[in-house]
Amino acid sequence: MSISRQQLLEALSQVDRRYRSLEEQAAASASQAQPGKAYHEVLRELADLRELVTAFREFERLERDAAEAETLTTAQGDLEMREMAREEAVLLRQQQADLLKQLEQAWEERNKEPERPLIVEIRAGTGGLEASLFVGDLFRMYSKYAARHKLAVEPMELSRTEAGGFKDISFAVKGPGAWQRFKHESGVHRVQRVPTTEAQGRIHTSTVTVAVLPEPEDVELPPIPAKDLQIDVYRASGPGGQGVNTTDSAVRIRHIPTGLMVTCQDERSQLRNKDKAMRVLRARLLDQIQHERQQKLSADRRKQMGTGERSEKIRTYNFPDRRITDHRIGLTVHKFDAVMEGELDELVAGLTADEHAKRRDAV
Repeated sequence: MSISRQQLLEALSQVDRRYRSLEEQAAASASQAQPGKAYHEVLRELADLRELVTAFREFERLERDAAEAETLTTAQGDLEMREMAREEAVLLRQQQADLLKQLEQAWEERNKEPERPLIVEIRAGTGGLEASLFVGDLFRMYSKYAARHKLAVEPMELSRTEAGGFKDISFAVKGPGAWQRFKHESGVHRVQRVPTTEAQGRIHTSTVTVAVLPEPEDVELPPIPAKDLQIDVYRASGPGGQGVNTTDSAVRIRHIPTGLMVTCQDERSQLRNKDKAMRVLRARLLDQIQHERQQKLSADRRKQMGTGERSEKIRTYNFPDRRITDHRIGLTVHKFDAVMEGELDELVAGLTADEHAKRRDAV
């Protein structure tokens, strides 16, 4: 297994303490006249942890019983009783070892990285034109990186600016290992370069935000009720061809309870635009739910890298010096052109190794 026996048992003890805390919260909420949404969230987490906690408590019972039997093997008294205690201790230790293997498998299964498609959203931040141009640069970089690892890229929405850049770009990534390769890209990416319009050659600093959202499964996010959606169709604008610009194919979907809004207009088919918009909306909703849950449980989820906030500056791309620095791990690479052509493996490997080290320290 990836962690030691002691580390595993310490991690399971933390889960057990969390479970006891949830039981107390559930009991307090159940006494209220109308338990709210938080109560149902607690019940859901209790159900999720119950099997693991039950097995861990059985492991602890076997530990107590085995230790007691081992004590009796050295006690004064009947030789036959000591032999019976020895046999019982051996049996209990074997049962404990078998259960430990089950707990190891259950723990690894719970912490296994998901194999699922994801949606990457790149948005221009501060810096005006330079930020919007760098949105396109990052999309090109990620597309080439995905192609290197035989991952499929599906553009979802591209919102262009009049100056030739992009306000934002959303695209889906599918294939084995997609999540593991892209999950560390969420955050603020800073670019430093001299704009072509800068006569005096001064370096301009701008930022772009990246969000990596796993596409939710129905078990994580049930179908959204129609009453919670406001769907508008309209005529697409901008580049896209005659068919796109002359039919009401563009789709805007607003999730009424949260106010989240998604638009898609790149496809000629209104149905395909609606399907893409719904996929993006569901990914954003799941991300919002998980972010709120992570904030509530931050003390119990120390294995996460950093705080997970997208406001963190994670990487700087310095064009004049031809270097890229990932601030989370203090890694600077000078293969600037190669990285911009999609060779992200050195950065991803460093981030993955750092994540594994932090997980070991957390447990």
